[in-house]
Amino acid sequence: MALSSATFSTFLRVDTAPFRSSSSLSSHPANLRMVRAVTSATASSEPSSTTKTREPRGIMKPRPVTPEMQDVVGESVIPRTQALKRIWAYIKEHDLQDPQNKKVIICDEKLKKIFDGKDRVGFLEIAKLIGPHFL
Repeated sequence: MALSSATFSTFLRVDTAPFRSSSSLSSHPANLRMVRAVTSATASSEPSSTTKTREPRGIMKPRPVTPEMQDVVGESVIPRTQALKRIWAYIKEHDLQDPQNKKVIICDEKLKKIFDGKDRVGFLEIAKLIGPHFL
């Protein structure tokens, strides 16, 4: 749907107040917008008692992991997102990325247990391969 430029310009038009001396200004000029003042109801410093904190769901929910995964991530219950971060930290810490192609991970013995015994894994495969290790 096309709007004519005249119709569109009426929505964008901003009227400004002409310059006047301070003696001729009233306390509330008609063309100035009123600004909402911050009150105690709008800026509460303490959380509302009716608002609950939402429990993590989906990939953010902590889940138990297999002992093989525990060796790499260091915890028995961890969210999937944090597990992936810790696997990447392990890979970088042990310098397991292929120097010619950083998208490929060269697996050591711990990672082979997680990644179905593969010697080399693409970085896009990691999320798929860790799925069975969440119980």
